[in-house]
Amino acid sequence: MRVIIAAAGTGGHINPGIAIANKIKEKEPNSEIIFIGTNRGLENDLVPRAGYKLKTIQAYGFNRKISLDNLKKIYKTFCSIGEVKKIIEEFKPDIMIGTGGYICVPVGLAAKKKQIPIVLHESNAFPGIAIKMLSKKADTILLGFEDAKSRIPNAKRIVVTGTPTKVKHLEISDSKKTQLIQEFDLQKDLPIVLCFGGSQGAQSINESLVKIITKQKNKNYQIVWAAGMAQYETIKEKLKDGDMNIEHLNKAKIVPYIYNMEEIMNIVDLVVCRSGAMTITEISNVGKPAIFIPFPFATENHQEYNAKVLEKVDAAKIILDKNLTADLLNEIIQDLAKDKEKLKTMGENARKVSILEVEERIYQEIKCAIKNYDK
Repeated sequence: MRVIIAAAGTGGHINPGIAIANKIKEKEPNSEIIFIGTNRGLENDLVPRAGYKLKTIQAYGFNRKISLDNLKKIYKTFCSIGEVKKIIEEFKPDIMIGTGGYICVPVGLAAKKKQIPIVLHESNAFPGIAIKMLSKKADTILLGFEDAKSRIPNAKRIVVTGTPTKVKHLEISDSKKTQLIQEFDLQKDLPIVLCFGGSQGAQSINESLVKIITKQKNKNYQIVWAAGMAQYETIKEKLKDGDMNIEHLNKAKIVPYIYNMEEIMNIVDLVVCRSGAMTITEISNVGKPAIFIPFPFATENHQEYNAKVLEKVDAAKIILDKNLTADLLNEIIQDLAKDKEKLKTMGENARKVSILEVEERIYQEIKCAIKNYDK
């Protein structure tokens, strides 16, 4: 199989693309796969690191605000269709796969003109502009969440496959759990709340957590907090102003980043975080109750729609960023942490949303799209 994958910008678009590529290589080792992205996004690190070739084009996201700069970007993006056509002519792909984001538009339009079958994957509950623009042209649109289905009315074919992610449900032994708890200097019998805001952290969540810790509000629960590489030192100084040492806190462990997130997520009692599509998928896979604080500036407010996927099955609570305070966050954590049965039920509800064998489902849909394409 010869495959072009359009993926650019953030890990939320690129990592699913890499997971799909890995599955294709697993099933068909002789497959040739190239990625198309830009020279600006994380694809320049993640794609070569995963062992795949990256071709770059001049493409940009669409801003609805009319300006000279925006018009130039739109012009360059549509000009890049010609660049993609040349790549297609040289590479001769069997299929084009897009994982959402602006890069899909020029690549998808070029693939359509060159009569290449198109499969798109949308990980968010509220589909992005690129997916909507290409909905009539794509042969199949794969969705991370059922909720997105009604929001793409013009698609030829829609299949809910789930979103590929590395974080799965694990059966952690008592001895392994004890080891992990000791590594984070935590207590065995106190509820553990995992807090994070992505690799760079989330400032509003971080500010609330600093207040909770400095005012010692977390008396009945303990915090494991991935603060983000960029914000760890700032938080360290803020705690220092309150005569607290970030490395020796009572009932809290703060680190820049958690590298063994799959293990940690499987042993905690509650998660506090943003609500990107990948995060929602991971939490549902593991089966954990959550408090979501959606990123308020996400395109089309898609993080709030993502969070509602778990809220509506009583697996999560939502606090809008504009309403977030340390007192409110602490109040909801306290209320949930004291009720073990409630936490258990919420976790079970989250697991019901999880979709198994995601990569296999996607692979089969790709094969089907190639087989059924009428050139």
